[in-house]
Amino acid sequence: MINNDNLKTARLVIDEAFSKGNYKVLHDCFPPTFVEHQFGLHPSIEGLQSDIEFLRQAFPDLRLVIESMVADGDKVWVLAKARGTNLGGFMGPPNGKSFEIWVFDLLRFEGGLIVEHWGSPDRFALLAQLEMLPQKEQARR
Repeated sequence: MINNDNLKTARLVIDEAFSKGNYKVLHDCFPPTFVEHQFGLHPSIEGLQSDIEFLRQAFPDLRLVIESMVADGDKVWVLAKARGTNLGGFMGPPNGKSFEIWVFDLLRFEGGLIVEHWGSPDRFALLAQLEMLPQKEQARR
């Protein structure tokens, strides 16, 4: 069964919090008991906001564009393209390099709120596009 409200909530978080920096929606869309399963992210609403703030500082032009969303029961799957430019410093000083990667998210809902999240951004492509992977000469040393 498709729950359109869950689709709207997922879109709201991506469009407002990630792409625009409107963090108020996090408290509207997640309960205090929210659980984060994505490796490297903080397991709370405050931690999620901090993680998004970090990304938006490193990539001030960060945008996520939803390519596909599917809802079934209490779950929503999202496939999105993330784009940005390293102008604020990511794993070192800013280098002006841009990226465009795929991000896959699974959200579980209870009572209209996101209670769990699993995410899989293409981190290898991110590092490659930002030229942060060892080059052949560096790898031989």
